[in-house]
Amino acid sequence: MIIVTTNELPGYEIEEVLGEAFGLTVRSRNIGSQIGASLKSLAGGELKGMTKMLAEGREHATERLVEEAESKGANAILAFRFDTSELGTTWTEICAYGTAVKARKL
Repeated sequence: MIIVTTNELPGYEIEEVLGEAFGLTVRSRNIGSQIGASLKSLAGGELKGMTKMLAEGREHATERLVEEAESKGANAILAFRFDTSELGTTWTEICAYGTAVKARKL
């Protein structure tokens, strides 16, 4: 699967636009990382546990995006983006999305 953030795919012709595709995950922080993050935020610096959780969440959301695009018959995703939002005080929603297309190399 070719994934790009651009609206075009240089060297390829877009044969068919198959529509939007999404990959979604909701992550919950455990109590240990919440306490650690709270203490670390007082002193400043990177919250490594939170960084790891978000990186894993993005990877999982991207995997789900690819699965959905493939189920539509796509071999590429254009205009790839992430969106995140907080749900309550402990949940983070991570959404990967883009436009699923059939592309042919020129």
